[in-house]
Amino acid sequence: MALGLLLDIDGVMVTSWKALPGAVDAVAKLYERGYPRMFLTNTTSRSRGDIAEALNACGFEVSPEEILTAAKLTAEYLTANHPGKRVWVLNEGPIAEDMTGVELTDDPASAEVVVLGGAGPVFDHRSLSQVLESMVSGVPVVAMHRSMTWSTAGGLSIDTGVYLEGLEKAAGRKIKAIGKPSPLGFRAAVDLMQLEPNQVIMVGDDMHNDVLGAQAAALIGVLVRTGKFRDEALRALQRDEFGPVPDHVIDSVADLPALVQKLAEQ
Repeated sequence: MALGLLLDIDGVMVTSWKALPGAVDAVAKLYERGYPRMFLTNTTSRSRGDIAEALNACGFEVSPEEILTAAKLTAEYLTANHPGKRVWVLNEGPIAEDMTGVELTDDPASAEVVVLGGAGPVFDHRSLSQVLESMVSGVPVVAMHRSMTWSTAGGLSIDTGVYLEGLEKAAGRKIKAIGKPSPLGFRAAVDLMQLEPNQVIMVGDDMHNDVLGAQAAALIGVLVRTGKFRDEALRALQRDEFGPVPDHVIDSVADLPALVQKLAEQ
């Protein structure tokens, strides 16, 4: 069976930009076996070029072209759906490099579209109030992703999804989210690998955004017990006999080559 690989980065390959045990060797081994691959991440604190540079510094060999970020996907969405509109981006990190083709503005009052990137200190009271004012005024608001948390060496940090629900309730309007678990990113990666969805293995530490989101888009889901993985959440899911569960669960990406070989032989 022909297979392709779609890997999350943070919590799967690295934590706080330090390689997880066995990750470098596993990713290299799979590359040497010739499996097509892409890296799909909701990380918005770095551009694709910066992410590739950071991964290479950890020992991985990855090119920017192999990385799909939520910022890159959002830029493509804005170009297709809001061409030529002035866009104000609220984001923790410099990602203008991935927003090519989008007219960016630093003035939220003049923005014709508002984009929410990754959460951080910039998500302060004044800025979020401006986002709410824009929503109430009818300005389209787009989120790069709906992730609730992200993993660091010091533990979990809250992310953009925590704020979206409050903003939506206050404004009485929904916010369009582009990155995982939206099918847009999964489909884009599958198309780039020139494979069918059921031939692509999505590997992630986020049970809902990475794994179940991928499975809903007809990909094969693999959950790793690293990063933001929480065993109690998996057990709760497994107790629900009517709900979806991950196709496969492995201890870490170090165990991925063995699983891929097993699936390829089926």
